[in-house]
Amino acid sequence: MGSVAPRTAVTNVRVFDGRRLRPPETVVIEAGRISSAPRSSGGALVVDGEGGVLLPGLIDAHVHLHDRHTLEQLARFGVTTALDMACAPPELVNSLRGARGLTDIRSAGTPAIAPGSPHSHIPVVGSRGLITGADQARQFVADRVAEGSDYIKIIVGNPAPSHDQATLDALAAAAREHGKLSVAHASSYQAVEMAQRAGVSVLTHVPLDKALDKAAAADAVAAGRVLIPTLAMMEGIVQQSAPPGRDYAAARASVTVMYQAGVPILAGTDANTEAGGPAMISHGSSLHHELELLVEAGLTTVDALRAATTRPARYFGLADRGVIEPGRRADLVLIDGDPLRDITATRSIRRVWCGGTEVQPS
Repeated sequence: MGSVAPRTAVTNVRVFDGRRLRPPETVVIEAGRISSAPRSSGGALVVDGEGGVLLPGLIDAHVHLHDRHTLEQLARFGVTTALDMACAPPELVNSLRGARGLTDIRSAGTPAIAPGSPHSHIPVVGSRGLITGADQARQFVADRVAEGSDYIKIIVGNPAPSHDQATLDALAAAAREHGKLSVAHASSYQAVEMAQRAGVSVLTHVPLDKALDKAAAADAVAAGRVLIPTLAMMEGIVQQSAPPGRDYAAARASVTVMYQAGVPILAGTDANTEAGGPAMISHGSSLHHELELLVEAGLTTVDALRAATTRPARYFGLADRGVIEPGRRADLVLIDGDPLRDITATRSIRRVWCGGTEVQPS
């Protein structure tokens, strides 16, 4: 998939440090990490960055993994970390962990699913995730933790069949007992209300029926909740399946309201290529589109880049990545152009490194 050199010096690059682009400098990669060695290129393979911008490897905070090809696709587009939001069985998830030179993953494993809901018909995941009441919540979460789930995913299905409020409350509480984040799939206004009432850690998706308002945003801010809006998927649903009463404008407006209120926004796409879903979203390329949609919804270019670097690293506890600093993983994306002026510059990928291993970009 890629080649790794004992030591690589990437010279003449403007590093995005989470706030600005620094003046041209050299970044040294050694043993899969950013080195704190003197910034000279002696004894190293030298890569001339030619004044390009060096970004931390991008993080897609909402994907669905299928196989090794998924990781290859993500890596080629500079997505060096992916947060999977439903994949089963555990043997499949584990086979995709720690793949050298490919996108690094975290996973919810099997999500909590209500009987009769659309998600209950998904192969493998649908049957494994069924939970019929609050009395099963603690065992469900304990089983996921035993399987290695990094966080707990809960499908809040309104207006389709959904868990009742007591079950949602119990699932979120059980996740807290295990020290795990709870991530709620909530794609309607009512579902968001129920998820927030339950005290979940993370909301993913935004409504297509009615935009979130200042009251919903205030609830999220007060609880320290974060949002992964998956605008690429919400746009895809409207364009590809066009269900009645669904309007992308509601999704975009929801992001605007939440962002203006101070809710941290994370970039996630809901990338998946499974037939039968509400929309097919490509792995890797969709994250660049997501950044563009976030900027359209009102995020600054700096906050859009943070949404795919520092913010998911911070909120999902990935302390070894998200910024370009000595000791961090050498997850790097070298691009042409200035993404602070034009967010579409992230598409102009020249080179990618996953954990110090160079990957051929798409």
